[in-house]
Amino acid sequence: MVKRFQRTQEDFICCVCGTFVKGNGYTDHCPKCLTSKHVDISPGDRANPCQGVLKPIGVEQKNGKMYILYQCQTCHKTHRNQVAENDDFDAILALMRNQMP
Repeated sequence: MVKRFQRTQEDFICCVCGTFVKGNGYTDHCPKCLTSKHVDISPGDRANPCQGVLKPIGVEQKNGKMYILYQCQTCHKTHRNQVAENDDFDAILALMRNQMP
């Protein structure tokens, strides 16, 4: 049985760039450097024991939405998060340039 999303409103300090991030219950990555953490098994549950850094490795577009692609630096699992309205557009462009062949 798949768990449903659990909205968890929490602020955090980015573990990579040190930016203070004000959470809104849907915030799942740093809007400045785009880094995330591997904290959920099901979205919002904060139950993943891994706790590794999810490094942004690319960007993809699907059904008119943009997603940041991640790879966990601890367990190497890949993951994706939807681009947020307040994400640094220059960081997204740089990520897109870095994934080009």
